[in-house]
Amino acid sequence: MKKTFILLLLFKVGLLFSQDLQLHYDFRHSVDPKHNTANFPMISFQYFKDVDTNATGSFLLKVQSFLSGDKNNTGQTFIQISQTLKFWKPKVYFSLNYTGGLGIAPPSFGYYLTNSFGAGISYPFQWKGAWLSANLLYRYNAFHKPSHDPQFTFYLGKFFANYRIFIEGSIVAWTENKDQGIDYTKGQKGKKLAFYGDPQIWFRIKKGFFIGSRISLYYHLISQDNKVQAYPTIGTKYQF
Repeated sequence: MKKTFILLLLFKVGLLFSQDLQLHYDFRHSVDPKHNTANFPMISFQYFKDVDTNATGSFLLKVQSFLSGDKNNTGQTFIQISQTLKFWKPKVYFSLNYTGGLGIAPPSFGYYLTNSFGAGISYPFQWKGAWLSANLLYRYNAFHKPSHDPQFTFYLGKFFANYRIFIEGSIVAWTENKDQGIDYTKGQKGKKLAFYGDPQIWFRIKKGFFIGSRISLYYHLISQDNKVQAYPTIGTKYQF
């Protein structure tokens, strides 16, 4: 009983403040060679603090790099910054979000991941030992022809088997203009639905060291085909 209480306490502390560094190997070429020229390593760093300096909400910084370039140089880097704020009693937070990034297409053409800025509400809650969060935001996509859209985000995290197995993941879904104001999309009408998900399973080896896997889910992000693309990885994670 005492051991379980200590583990629960450490888990809650970990949720209040945590950093983790992940190293994955992505098998997307093996499962989908039509859209991907090679498998590659991936590095991800995440910093999360449940109570910010003003004790009003949470802060998240996530940086992810695909080593998909020539000789496994960096091919794409993605960044996300999120902040929630609350100055009232109801457990609904004001939420702010930013995403963006840069990449290289072979042989040496640079591109950017379009900036998006979001503002809305966030509702974190617990259910049967799981930690969950649901966000609904207004999203501004900074295309050449800007797009104004709704975005929904859902996160789930839960330990099993006396904290030896951790299952987590999120899904982010939004709409955006088909016509982004560039020649490639010129003449397209209306909106399209896009989403990204990253379900993960981790097995604790010792203290903060885990091995596991994640599946990257894409829809209308790296292909315009009307199908979900699912790319598995194997990886390690160190939480500190």
